[in-house]
Amino acid sequence: MKTQRLGKSTLEISELSLGGMSFPKEQDKTDAIIRHALEQGINWIDTADLYEHGDNETRIGKSLQGLRSDVHISTKVGNRFTAGKEGWTWDPDPKWIEQAVEGSLKRLDTDYIDLYQLHGGTKEDDWDGIIEVFERLRSQGKIREYGISSIRPNVIYPYFENSQAISVMMQYSALDRRAESVFPFLEQHDIGLLVRGGQAKGLLTDAALKKLEKHSQYGSYDESTLQQTVKQMYQTIPHLGATSLAHILGQPAVSSVVIGTSSLQQLKDTLHNYHTGVSKKDIMQLIALSKAETYKEHVD
Repeated sequence: MKTQRLGKSTLEISELSLGGMSFPKEQDKTDAIIRHALEQGINWIDTADLYEHGDNETRIGKSLQGLRSDVHISTKVGNRFTAGKEGWTWDPDPKWIEQAVEGSLKRLDTDYIDLYQLHGGTKEDDWDGIIEVFERLRSQGKIREYGISSIRPNVIYPYFENSQAISVMMQYSALDRRAESVFPFLEQHDIGLLVRGGQAKGLLTDAALKKLEKHSQYGSYDESTLQQTVKQMYQTIPHLGATSLAHILGQPAVSSVVIGTSSLQQLKDTLHNYHTGVSKKDIMQLIALSKAETYKEHVD
């Protein structure tokens, strides 16, 4: 497993990382996934305090007992649950962030978080206060670095121009190429890109046709266009899963692909795709069959 430096930090992270949101709820199954990932060179696990009301963090913390030094952990903050109410509310208040980090540290059973990410963001947020609290948490040693998970250019640009944040998590794949419009900015400022949704809910894997039966649309692709595009990709490109991963990892802005992993077999399949060689011709064909896109919302 190759590693890359995350942005301008000293963190060396594996090109594939585990997305905790999809982990099975059984502790033993999560343990098996994490152990196998570490054995195969994956050294990065991403989660959020939002996932399962924090239970996801707790399960990861238990899995990593005795293994903490072998792995980097990233989690997220900014969404808040209120007892007795359904759903959650957006709360990026610096006071809440300082309170929430203590909960994540406890659930993850660790003294520090390698990357603490704001889980969203709007133009109206108190960005000076948010950046100040992240800097304070870093100086206290509770977090090593900080970043943001967002697909809003009008949040991403000012955030990085006014902070020492090192990374952004964005959705990106051959079926959602909007992030490409932000790539020049990321490269110019040495910002690491963590990709989520890289295989488009399985539509860009060797199980594409089966997954296609469950989706009437994806992103800007309506049902007809999605059916036509995915079928053409599947029929034209050998090893679609391997090619879709290689396409992403070939982008200079990308540091790691966060893979959703709900079972040990799914992890093994993704690792197989990662290690399968693909040609530049196949990657170019994949791009040719997709459509270039830019963000139309949250740009002003």
